[in-house]
Amino acid sequence: MIRETFPVGWLASNCTVLGDAESGEAVVIDPGDQWEDIVAVLKSHRLAVRGILLTHAHLDHVGDAAQLKRHTGAPVYLHPSDRWLLAHLSEQARWLGISPPDPPEVDVDYRDGDELQIGSLRLVVLHTPGHTPGSVSLWLPEHNLLFSGDTLFRESVGRTDLPGGDTEQLLHSIRSKLFCLPADTEVVPGHGPTTTIGHEKRFNPFAGETGERFPAL
Repeated sequence: MIRETFPVGWLASNCTVLGDAESGEAVVIDPGDQWEDIVAVLKSHRLAVRGILLTHAHLDHVGDAAQLKRHTGAPVYLHPSDRWLLAHLSEQARWLGISPPDPPEVDVDYRDGDELQIGSLRLVVLHTPGHTPGSVSLWLPEHNLLFSGDTLFRESVGRTDLPGGDTEQLLHSIRSKLFCLPADTEVVPGHGPTTTIGHEKRFNPFAGETGERFPAL
């Protein structure tokens, strides 16, 4: 498995190029910015993009999806509950005081339990609403690897004070979907360092065993 995760954009969202070395097939998870850098990583590994996977439709995770799609021709995947948010990229850009990017056209609506096969890699879609209504996490069971988007961070959780956010729903998603995964599952969040499910179950102050506070990030 080829995996390169790197921060993109001024909000330092984690973008991942995930590929199968044998088949040369890959997906890009959350191309929020710097599409040229993403293409350079793909070229360095001689990978062909088979899907652009969006964990949710906030601008810092989808900002360069349209550009990447134009360059690669790869289809864009998004949960249908976030299509309304994608349609309001201009408003999101105004909140941040930046120029709005072109909204990508969504080719595939993925839903809870869907499976994507990229060469030998199997990704399972977990619908984990709360940060946004259509937030998803992407799980690779054979590799004990989870891409949690902005649902779960290292010792933190996604903010719920933006349109469509719901604190109770977020905590339910984490406890009922993500905390059911093996403890040694590596978690790659939408921002910041990696963690594990076991660490978050024990030490996360919002959703873990002693969690009593509400999300602040």
